[in-house]
Amino acid sequence: MLIGFDHADDAGVYQIGPGTALVQTVDFFTPIVDDPYTFGQIAATNALSDVYAMGGRPITSLALVCFPEKGDLQILERILAGGLAKMMEAKCTVIGGHSIRDDEMKFGYSVTGLIHPNQVLANKGAQSGDRLLFTKSIGTGVISTAIKKGTAKPGWIDAAVKSMTTLNKAAAEVINAHQAPAAANEPRPAAADAFAIHAMTDITGFGLIGHAREIALASKVAFRFYANRIPLLEGALDCVRAGYIPGGLRANREFAECLVQFDDGIPDELKTLLFDPQTAGGLLISVSSEDAPRLFRALNAAGVPAVEIGEALPEAKPLIRISA
Repeated sequence: MLIGFDHADDAGVYQIGPGTALVQTVDFFTPIVDDPYTFGQIAATNALSDVYAMGGRPITSLALVCFPEKGDLQILERILAGGLAKMMEAKCTVIGGHSIRDDEMKFGYSVTGLIHPNQVLANKGAQSGDRLLFTKSIGTGVISTAIKKGTAKPGWIDAAVKSMTTLNKAAAEVINAHQAPAAANEPRPAAADAFAIHAMTDITGFGLIGHAREIALASKVAFRFYANRIPLLEGALDCVRAGYIPGGLRANREFAECLVQFDDGIPDELKTLLFDPQTAGGLLISVSSEDAPRLFRALNAAGVPAVEIGEALPEAKPLIRISA
């Protein structure tokens, strides 16, 4: 076992040969949008994300289904079709699954990927001086809450759905493309144009602060984020102002806010969004300051709207600082 749950990593990693390791994860949840096909897409995108976050390539998946005994099977068919569409986009083969009767509908996948043992990107490894790049906007949690309340504007829904159904595949491919091949039983050498990426995670249920906390603690560094650089989904601030606060956000804030220092002048609604639980969120990448500009350009050239939102600092208190 190369990666377990010691540092709250996104997936487990188990070596099966000199140059091969398995990346394994599982994720499922209740519907967060009304359309069943879209729900299936979101569930698949979210489950696949943990493999990409480790630097891996998903290869197989197993569907997990909880569905009411008297539920409309056409709805289930659409959920499965949406999930399959995203699995096909990821070139990840659905090889089976398991279903049970449940009054509350739930759907997701167990996903297995492959990775070279020397190329695992875990929470541990960020270094002082690293730049922090982020590949998506935040706000899916509060917008999903507005959707459930029936008050979300069409533009907000469209932006959130697009984010939650966009695979992190393109970003992972950019990162993997800058790695040199290795012989069957030799260490993998660094490519001449490789990016010195030291840690990576995807921002999901614990929000930006929660997942940043995991990297900082595992790596024994502190983080500084710049509030005005953090990308926000259309309507996210409006949702906070209107009080559409999911329970997960409150729990995240209660747990992690004690480790955060906010500079004066940062709006309360933005502070709130930093704890917003995301679904199928973006990748937070800790990369050396020398390589950050090249990685930024490569991601943007691949259509990934990455932005630099902060930096890693020597271990200190507060663990996370939010600057204006």
